[in-house]
Amino acid sequence: MHIKRAKQEILDSIEAYLQKDEDGHYLIPSFRQRPILLMGPPGIGKTQIMEQIARKCGIALVSYTITHHTRQSAVGLPFIREKVYQDRTCSVTEYTMSEIIASVYEKMERTGLKEGILFLDEINCVSETLAPTMLQFLQCKMFGNQKVPEGWIIVAAGNPPEYNKSVREFDIVTLDRLKRIDIEENYNVWREYAYEAGIDPVILAYLELRKSHFYRVENTVDGKQFVTARGWEDLSELLKVYRMLGKKADREVVHQYLQNWEVAKEFANYMELYEKYKKDYGLEKIVQGVYSKETLEKLRFASFDERFSIVGMLSGKLCEFFRAYCVEDEKTARLYDALKNCKEKKDLEAVIRERREDYLAKKRADLLSGEAEKLERAVLEELESYSRQWQLRTEKAGDSGWGGAEFAFIKERFSLQTKQRENVIDKTMDALEHTFCFLEEAFGESQEMAAFLAELHTNGDSIRFLRENDCPYYYKYNKGLLFDERQKEILTEMENLEKSIDRSLN
Repeated sequence: MHIKRAKQEILDSIEAYLQKDEDGHYLIPSFRQRPILLMGPPGIGKTQIMEQIARKCGIALVSYTITHHTRQSAVGLPFIREKVYQDRTCSVTEYTMSEIIASVYEKMERTGLKEGILFLDEINCVSETLAPTMLQFLQCKMFGNQKVPEGWIIVAAGNPPEYNKSVREFDIVTLDRLKRIDIEENYNVWREYAYEAGIDPVILAYLELRKSHFYRVENTVDGKQFVTARGWEDLSELLKVYRMLGKKADREVVHQYLQNWEVAKEFANYMELYEKYKKDYGLEKIVQGVYSKETLEKLRFASFDERFSIVGMLSGKLCEFFRAYCVEDEKTARLYDALKNCKEKKDLEAVIRERREDYLAKKRADLLSGEAEKLERAVLEELESYSRQWQLRTEKAGDSGWGGAEFAFIKERFSLQTKQRENVIDKTMDALEHTFCFLEEAFGESQEMAAFLAELHTNGDSIRFLRENDCPYYYKYNKGLLFDERQKEILTEMENLEKSIDRSLN
């Protein structure tokens, strides 16, 4: 299955495992909570989904790459303890607490979370000395004589043998105690994640043309050559920073991330073309509704790659607008909830304290992504500005305490936030309609327009915007292009064109 389906399967399992009865006992006892085993190729996002799942469930996460451990660090060190059995004193070997188990308890102490996920990556690539211990752990949830605390779910990940020569096969006895989920790479699913993660538009534009280059693992005379989802994401982060610094990533730099020379070379060449297209067609101006008849004419007779690159570039540019809208919309919604709470409590400072404490608790527990943390800080800063401005006003007026005047003042300040949100909506809608207008004049009802709509349907931010704001162009072309047989025809045509291009390159 693809990783999106796997993520949902894990979420469902965790929900079931953590369900309790009226007495606070787990409905599925610990010994019946099978460890979850994710098997799939390297670099497809197994670790990332565990972080997302932990945040969504509001539970802790302890993550280890098990190949970095020895038997001593995993099991603990032996020591001698004197014990009495039937009036006889014996020397007994026991073990110190496993580093891994200790990390679980430390996480519980630091975060206050009593439930969580213990994630062990590369579980089937352990050393020979550690292998029996890992099998015991998966079967009994114990390292040495230390057990994983109740409420902690074990998730392990491994690579199939074709990707790693050091892989050890699990026996049937062990497999019969696991909940195994096999994952395969899937570009369309990853693309949804890519929009959410802010993957650089040039990468998305390229992969729309070369889907076969998304994930490749090949054995050649020169050794293993590979391209993974992890490689694309890490390269994306580098490209964005390089662009800020005015630096250029050539094919040698690209190859450091995409370790397949053919793909690295072609992508590096495409980046050159991408920048040329951006300059030639005036991307920034198109979303403002400024373009010439010459530009339209040039695009109509451009090559397949060029036309679809422009569509990809425009989609990437619109992503910035959609993201800005979602951030502003979410900020407005959270401020509104805070103000409702403020009205009930009649105490702005108390509301600020509660939100700050909740924010700090979630931060300590690693339950906030970078973007979520930034958003919550922005909400807190806005509420604190309301408080400061009111205090300054009351000091001048010689007034104090809660009253209708204070809430009216807060509402007035909040109205500025709603206006800011409306401004962002207007800017986003203008950019979207200008893009539709440009594509309509250039292509009309065509495969290019279908590709553009497909991008809108994939991006979670654009879906949210279109769900909450009416765009006549969107409804017009959505009905005309993406229904039933017409959709299938266009998509088939696009696939055939892509195949013909691939053949011409080989």
